[in-house]
Amino acid sequence: MFNKKKIKEKRLAIKMIICLFYLIVITILFACSYYLFQEKNKIVPWSEVESVEDYTYIDIYKMSEKFAFYEKDNIGLHFVIEKEDTGLWHTYIIAINEANYDEYKSIIDYTYERTTEVPEVIRVYGYPVITSNEIKGLAIKNIPNFVPAENQVVIDEANYESYLTNSYLDTTKEQNDKFSILLCICLFLLFIVMGLLITTILDQNMLVDTIDKKIEQEIKRTKRVFKRNK
Repeated sequence: MFNKKKIKEKRLAIKMIICLFYLIVITILFACSYYLFQEKNKIVPWSEVESVEDYTYIDIYKMSEKFAFYEKDNIGLHFVIEKEDTGLWHTYIIAINEANYDEYKSIIDYTYERTTEVPEVIRVYGYPVITSNEIKGLAIKNIPNFVPAENQVVIDEANYESYLTNSYLDTTKEQNDKFSILLCICLFLLFIVMGLLITTILDQNMLVDTIDKKIEQEIKRTKRVFKRNK
């Protein structure tokens, strides 16, 4: 005769194995989703930018007055200096909305020695924009007014990109919400597996119900055959 207690124990063991499998899959999918989410919203330093699609930042140590201006959009282009912990510094170009000039005024005043109070470093975010020939010309013409004479390197068209890169940081562009098909797929699968896990935990008669019914039918059939043979 079939032992129902053993069957229930086997059913519980099967449920535990299935739940453990679901938990492993959920863990993997969660880790993948988190990684893809981080990549989707990744912000890289300006020195690590690889394309105009990269959302990036520069920590401003010093900043010039605007040397170029788009009057239609009220956007000004400024030289900035980013200083490393090692003491090295790099000169870049950023574009800002001149309506926000007051946010940078303390650093600009300090740069031109209008004040002796050292301001806090400002981190600005945005997207790279490829520098046009017109902007390059204005930058080459005006950078001697910004970089200290003792640290000045003569910049021309030949070495421009080596010192100022081929782009500038446009801080007027807000971060785009990039669509990630892989992230959507991972989240979709994650919700499905979590649903299966919950269903498995709550289902008291999972899988074995069918087996129990077949066993009971087999027992009854065996008894009938036994009676006829007797």
